[in-house]
Amino acid sequence: MDQMAEMICRELEIRAEYLPIKKLDTIYFGGGTPSLLKPKLIEKILDQIAKTFNSDWKEVTLEANPDDLSEENLTSWKILGIDRLSLGIQSFDEEVLKFYNRAHSAEESRSAIAKARKVGFEKFSLDLIYGFPQTNHELWKRDLSEAIVQNPGHISSYALTVEPKTALGNWTKKGQFQPADEDFVAEQFEILQEQTEKAGYIQYEVSNFGKPDQFALHNTNYWKGVPYLGVGPSAHSFDGKNRGANPSNNSLYIKSLEKNTPPFTVDNLSDDERLNEYILTGLRTLWGIDFELIHRDFGQDLLTSKKTIISQMDSEGWLLWKDKNLSLSKSGKLLADSIAAALFI
Repeated sequence: MDQMAEMICRELEIRAEYLPIKKLDTIYFGGGTPSLLKPKLIEKILDQIAKTFNSDWKEVTLEANPDDLSEENLTSWKILGIDRLSLGIQSFDEEVLKFYNRAHSAEESRSAIAKARKVGFEKFSLDLIYGFPQTNHELWKRDLSEAIVQNPGHISSYALTVEPKTALGNWTKKGQFQPADEDFVAEQFEILQEQTEKAGYIQYEVSNFGKPDQFALHNTNYWKGVPYLGVGPSAHSFDGKNRGANPSNNSLYIKSLEKNTPPFTVDNLSDDERLNEYILTGLRTLWGIDFELIHRDFGQDLLTSKKTIISQMDSEGWLLWKDKNLSLSKSGKLLADSIAAALFI
């Protein structure tokens, strides 16, 4: 871990000129389990960020598992300036947690939330997974009710997906696990929308629900196409025009930086690819996409070229309009990726 933190600091130094504006608004420790890092190593990385860029950040988020939330860790993180936690709760059901191979129990989740509040964390998000195969929706309703009772400012919720080359993927292939069908998962998504809205949350992105003053600033910037620098193995970056990624292999990452060479591969995007990304990410959000911006920045008149498909989707009740700005209705959010794909160039 010490060596990895050292290399991350070196990458920050080497890639200081990557961003078009050398001032950061938000920092996000995520992708894996950064809460396993000793506080002194988090401090080392934050010090390097402050030295390389700036130190007046609007939001610093740390992803954490409930079993890592000791009062000692929480206090250290708070002192370091971390002001937002993203907690990987996943479920409050003991059997489901065992199935997901999570190290924490439901009681540890409740205790972790209480400890975070005691230490003074006001901003935190709970991550939940829906779509676990059952004969009815009672388990999901209980999970969701429990999360809402905890009254976090933010809830992120994603459907259970089966990825190849994972334990779940292998079980499915061997017939040891049967994923829920699409209709069942869609019904759970609708329950999620209904219950969070009743509790005062705003669905500002397909999978993210926040109280009015608790939207995740970092993620919002990402969805709005703001450039970002990702450091560490597997990290992705975007400079406003092109994307790129670091290798996922730790050894390759370290060896490259020991030679003072950033292990970064650039993916040059065409104008059409950039427009498609804007449509894909923008339609997932409360703010939607702006057809005037598309015409001005990309030279495409989608209102004309996609007139027929837009009219069809409008008649289905999937779209919401505000002048020439398009976002998705509740039912439209169920089909966000398909609707975006239909508008692609």
